[in-house]
Amino acid sequence: MFERLFSLSEHGTTVKTELLAGLTTFLTMAYIIFVQPAVLSGTMFGFETGMDFGAVTTATCLAAALASSIMALYGRYPIALAPGMGENFFFVFSVIPAAAAAGWPDPWKVAMGVVLISGILFYLVYLTGIRETIFNSISPSMKNGIAVGIGLFIAFIGLQNAGIIVKDPGTAVKLNPCFASPDFLVFAVGLLTAAALHTRRIRGALLAGIFAATVTAICLRLLLPLFPLSRTVAESKLMTMFALNRLAHGPVSLPPSLRPTFLQFDLRHALSASMWPFIIIFLFMDTFDTVGTLIGVAEQAGFIKDNKLPRAREAMLADQAGTLIGACLGAGTTTSYIESAAGVEAGGRTGLTSLTTAALFLLALFFSPLVALVGSHPPITASALVIVGAMMMKNAVRIDWSDYSEGVPAFLTALGIPLTYSIGDGLALGFISYPLIKFLAGRGREVSLFMYAMAAILLAYFIFVRVRIP
Repeated sequence: MFERLFSLSEHGTTVKTELLAGLTTFLTMAYIIFVQPAVLSGTMFGFETGMDFGAVTTATCLAAALASSIMALYGRYPIALAPGMGENFFFVFSVIPAAAAAGWPDPWKVAMGVVLISGILFYLVYLTGIRETIFNSISPSMKNGIAVGIGLFIAFIGLQNAGIIVKDPGTAVKLNPCFASPDFLVFAVGLLTAAALHTRRIRGALLAGIFAATVTAICLRLLLPLFPLSRTVAESKLMTMFALNRLAHGPVSLPPSLRPTFLQFDLRHALSASMWPFIIIFLFMDTFDTVGTLIGVAEQAGFIKDNKLPRAREAMLADQAGTLIGACLGAGTTTSYIESAAGVEAGGRTGLTSLTTAALFLLALFFSPLVALVGSHPPITASALVIVGAMMMKNAVRIDWSDYSEGVPAFLTALGIPLTYSIGDGLALGFISYPLIKFLAGRGREVSLFMYAMAAILLAYFIFVRVRIP
């Protein structure tokens, strides 16, 4: 059955490999199950948005499962979907306050209506074929630059999750000097285990690294309180975030009710003139995040042939469906996840990988204490993200560095994605600079009219929509 559905032998994979890859992807993105409700409910920030924490938890799992299943069965790619964190921070800190400032009741319902309308617009964009045109208009060097940028982004997130890289008011980020932190040890065990097994070409290396890190975290959490704790240890993520007590009543629990968020949106106010800028921003964010993620994961897996991605329209429709599903359930914008590259690196090559991830999101509804154990301590899965980022760097050799009109935009894209902390903004740097450099170099005919139009639209977007006037 799986062979008929996913052509496993044609892609050089097996059911076992796909299942392990799906589990790897799930573990690297399982944090969303617990972070997402904390963001949308406002508990992470010390205020209330009006959204029910438990309902958002259930909505998150269902949205991820449904959207990933559509990608698996229709797009047939090993790409999992879940509510996007960048979009949902924008949802909480920009859209809800704007709706509240207008004096409308239940501002979060207005904001969810904005997400739904943007999802409908995504579908109209899909019907016109614009997103597929964007994908096919990007040069090979730019495609590989995007893959490198996403690799750097993933690794950067992993190092932040591990506590290796921390914020600094003077330089933005710096190396954490507290090497005595148990978080470092948990991360190091996972990284060295996964790297050593991966070097030996042993399947499931990333998963083994996550398992080794989990065992290390449990042992340290049980043993460290028996000794006097230094300030570094006491303030570590292991001691303050690792939710070992979640297993106190067993690994199984019933999922919370979805009713408080299901189909709860205010379309009348969402369609008001003051909300349209937010609809457009969601449209841009999701479109370019999707294109960037598809290119990054597709380059990593070797799916792109003759500078085109087979079934690109199907993959983009699956992503678009995720946004509508997320809005209806109350989970916000649901989009393709860059953590899918972890499953690809573990050997995933077909939709069976994302179908496995979807099934695990459904199981997570009933095994939330167990998932919480892994998801509550970011250093556990950080090693997988760092290794995946390292593997994606191989795309750098495919960039035509001898041609500056190709190399410079690719470099700006690769550097822009992690430094702006946004796939969409990083792509915008490349999309704007690419046609401009070609034109100024007297090679403007090498660029399609569509790319010139995209550059003009993006410039207008940043000037008139994203600009902040003091």
